[in-house]
Amino acid sequence: MNDNQKNEPTMKWSMRLGTLAGIAVYVHATFFILLLWIALSYWRSEQSLQAVIHGIGFILALFGCVVLHELGHALTARRFGIKTRDITLLSIGGVASLEKMPDDPRQEILVALAGPAVNIVIAGLIWLWLSLQQIIMPDQLSSMLQGNMLQQLLVVNLFLAGFNLLPAFPMDGGRVLRAILAMRMDRTAATRRAASVGQAFALWLGLVGMLYNPFLIFIALFVWIGAMAEAGTEEIRSLLHGNTLAHAVITNFESLSPHDSLARAIKLTLDGVQKDFPVIQGEEIIGVLTQEDLLRGLHEQGALATVREHMQTNIERADVNESLESVMKRLQSCGCRLLAVTENGQLVGIVNIDNIMELVRIEAALKEGNPAFRG
Repeated sequence: MNDNQKNEPTMKWSMRLGTLAGIAVYVHATFFILLLWIALSYWRSEQSLQAVIHGIGFILALFGCVVLHELGHALTARRFGIKTRDITLLSIGGVASLEKMPDDPRQEILVALAGPAVNIVIAGLIWLWLSLQQIIMPDQLSSMLQGNMLQQLLVVNLFLAGFNLLPAFPMDGGRVLRAILAMRMDRTAATRRAASVGQAFALWLGLVGMLYNPFLIFIALFVWIGAMAEAGTEEIRSLLHGNTLAHAVITNFESLSPHDSLARAIKLTLDGVQKDFPVIQGEEIIGVLTQEDLLRGLHEQGALATVREHMQTNIERADVNESLESVMKRLQSCGCRLLAVTENGQLVGIVNIDNIMELVRIEAALKEGNPAFRG
């Protein structure tokens, strides 16, 4: 792994904005498409540069509130010892990449509610400021959307809080529902139940969208996919739970020497199914040659170039007794293709995501086929 990979964002095509409370904040490329669309919309309707600036300013202020919403999740999770890798702004909102959700349902409820609570506090502070400024407040929230920017932000923050509290994944309300159910049943079963509620809500939202507003269909699709993803992630977590890396380590693998040519890597790739190769000198692993490294090396220097010239030298290691849940998270977050597996400091094998997922499929088949596994 290259030196800068640990600092890479969770999502590709993201640019770092800075750090907030020790958490890196990124903006995804799709966010700039949203800004462009907003600018064009205001220009077409108002033909005014001032209107364009106002529209973009409102969106930036809104997404500032979204960052604070996600920061609420992150700081509450930090209280329970859970780190947040980064916060990413997307065109559809924000995502705080927590290492995990708390296992304790009560803690999960607090983490989930922290985001909407921030929006309610923001709305309250805006209302207090407007009141102190003796600005007349409309009787209806819908009328405030036609007011100044602060009035609009007040309404939108209340909407964000309410929308996120809907009991459907991937909204915060879906996590609250899962946590409440998890107090009475297995967490995996609770996730399935909450995901089903989310998908039912998505179907209803899609139907309403077909009848009244096509944009709701897009939101329904987002909710449906989010519910499926949450259920799938929890299913994988439950299947990996209790297993150590010893269950998934690859002990029969091909390796390369730093002095080998890329031609040898080509031969090993074509002769088998392995795509990424540890580079070993003596009994020590000193690098990794991934399929991407191989292709780049062939493009730049050809098949006679040495492995040493194109291998990655920063190796992630994992002990054979480390939990598979932890290893899976490390593989997903480090951006690396494989980990070197050690026992008492000695290399005993390698592991990659493909092999762990193969184990998951086997465990799932065993669970389906054996009633003793079922809860």
